Amino acid sequence: MFDGLSSVEEFISHLESERHFSNNTTAAYKNDILQFHDWLQGKDHINSWAAVTSSDIQDYLLYLKGNQDRAYAPSTQARKMAAIKSFFQFLVAKSVVDQNPASDLISPRVQKYWPKAISVQEVNMLLAAASDSETPEGIRDRAMLEVLYRTGLRVSELVSLNVDDINLDESHLKCIGRGKTRKVPLSQPAVDVLKLYLERSRPLLVRGQDEQALFVNHRGQRLTRQGFWLILKAYASEAGIKGITPHTLRHSFAAHMIDGGIDLRQVQEWLGHASITTTQVYRQIKSNSHSEKIIDIKSREERIPEEVAK
Repeated sequence: MFDGLSSVEEFISHLESERHFSNNTTAAYKNDILQFHDWLQGKDHINSWAAVTSSDIQDYLLYLKGNQDRAYAPSTQARKMAAIKSFFQFLVAKSVVDQNPASDLISPRVQKYWPKAISVQEVNMLLAAASDSETPEGIRDRAMLEVLYRTGLRVSELVSLNVDDINLDESHLKCIGRGKTRKVPLSQPAVDVLKLYLERSRPLLVRGQDEQALFVNHRGQRLTRQGFWLILKAYASEAGIKGITPHTLRHSFAAHMIDGGIDLRQVQEWLGHASITTTQVYRQIKSNSHSEKIIDIKSREERIPEEVAK
């Protein structure tokens, strides 16, 4: 049995401070390496990370594939392999090991899935479902859904917003994602409902003046990703929309903007993609944004979707 946890913690710190991985990705990598570390405890010949061979890692992959308690999906296996490769590359750089035993191993083949976007009509239905309540929570929910669809933020970025990140006078917000700060424009409907939320709803939800979070829960604390997911599921169920996830509105924003003729690099900038290749995927998603109308959730009048850039 060996104790390699200090190297794991150093690796996680490296991902956070130098590679600027998101909290979710960092947590996944940490879980993956710790799981591998625990599995190695049953191997008598392992007394350090330097003792791990490519055969050991291959045996671990077989374990993941044939685990009777839980057979991991190929996508999860591939992520765990990526974490192990990255971890050992880090150990090589730190001179903890001489070579990366995972460098020549082939990751499991993963079937490629296209991002799923809902139609503008379904966005209509979702926003309409969130427009029925004038309670503080109801106004907050409308603001979150409107901002998420109109900006294409990641849910983690949405719930991380602070009040100071919103500039209603200049109609934009400041977003920090993947270690980089970007400015994303706000359309007029988003500005209107945010103003309503900040004036009428948020003051009734927060418990202390020191709270900086833009969106707060019923306890007055920052809303979590899990909390938002529960809210979204409830409105999707009410609207009769199936298969929606917290990322669906981001996918829909991108698909509708590209389908509406917005420049691909502009959409890339708004989404915060490091590579234009990632954004190009949305060209493959069919939508009907030209033929449908979206409801202004402030006035509930139907109108042609205005460009997010306005």
